[in-house]
Amino acid sequence: MKLKFATREKPEDQTGTTRVSPLEFWLPKISWGVALIMVGFAGFVAFQKIPGLIKVEAPVPTPIPVSPIPEGSGGAPHMPDITVDNLISLSRAASLHTDKPDRPLDKIQHYLVQKGDSVFSISRQYDLEPESILWANFDVLQDDPQMLSVGVTLNIPPTDGVYYKVKKYDTLEKIASKYRVYVEDIVMWPGNKLDFVDPQIKEGQYLMIPGGTGEVRQWIVPDIAKGKSATIANSKIIGPGACETGDGGAVGTGGFIWPTNNAHKISGNDYWSGHLGIDIAALTGDYIKAADSGVVVYAGPIGGGYGNFVMIDHGNGYRTAYAHNNAVQVRCGQSVTQGQIIALAGSTGNSTGPHLHFEVRYFGGFINPWAVLQ
Repeated sequence: MKLKFATREKPEDQTGTTRVSPLEFWLPKISWGVALIMVGFAGFVAFQKIPGLIKVEAPVPTPIPVSPIPEGSGGAPHMPDITVDNLISLSRAASLHTDKPDRPLDKIQHYLVQKGDSVFSISRQYDLEPESILWANFDVLQDDPQMLSVGVTLNIPPTDGVYYKVKKYDTLEKIASKYRVYVEDIVMWPGNKLDFVDPQIKEGQYLMIPGGTGEVRQWIVPDIAKGKSATIANSKIIGPGACETGDGGAVGTGGFIWPTNNAHKISGNDYWSGHLGIDIAALTGDYIKAADSGVVVYAGPIGGGYGNFVMIDHGNGYRTAYAHNNAVQVRCGQSVTQGQIIALAGSTGNSTGPHLHFEVRYFGGFINPWAVLQ
């Protein structure tokens, strides 16, 4: 026997509409409300994380005390006294000075040679190559830096190159070819004042050749080696300081010490193409020492601007030369040891002040002394 249960129908209101329970009525609305609250909260959190959105409260202004204007006063109104403490501001001092180049950009300057000057030191003063000083003063120096003397007036070019005096039959093409530049380099230089369309030059005119290079000539003491045949020949050509020497004597160590107590101090010319030695600082009478052991192959006065001169053959291909000495303390043919006093410093020959002109040669070729001095 089966039991049957009656189905419970949803009640209907009087109009015939099915009645809904309160839970079924409010549950969807509550769900939508919670969802809206969560979305709003998420938006608020995201808004707080956006950089740069910082709440700044405006400062509350401080009232400024104002004095009332007396009635009937005919004068100007009284302005309040305002004091600002700890005021921080930027200020710039006015300057009427304008920096300008040390020398004209396209004109020749002139310099009077002073005691202690050298072509090298003058060139450094004007930020030029020493060769440019030589090539701007051929009439005075004859391309030889040893010809510099106190009281001489030098031309200082506005840039590196050659300052040239036009000769008869010269053309711009010949001049440009001689000094290894283009004709346009000469024509376009403003200081030359040449017509760009039809440039004309004349004898005696001076031209600045920017970037030009010429020949550097200098008087050089011939390389003197020890040995009977060499010294006899040299004594007839060079001067009274040469002598006949044998093949023996002291031999160098291969290392060179500074010949004065002023190591690494230059006074005058450094080593460059027109000056194949260095001028080491020294006072008159300072001791000059042999840079290495060897045999003296010349000791005495010599021509060409070197003054009192000493040369040492070190017996290993090296020879050293010492010029402008006030006095020589060794004799030709004498063996000397490294560090031995050979002369006293001075300013003999073509020199603008006391110093030691020092050279190093290797099998007749010149070496920069900086490369071997210890």
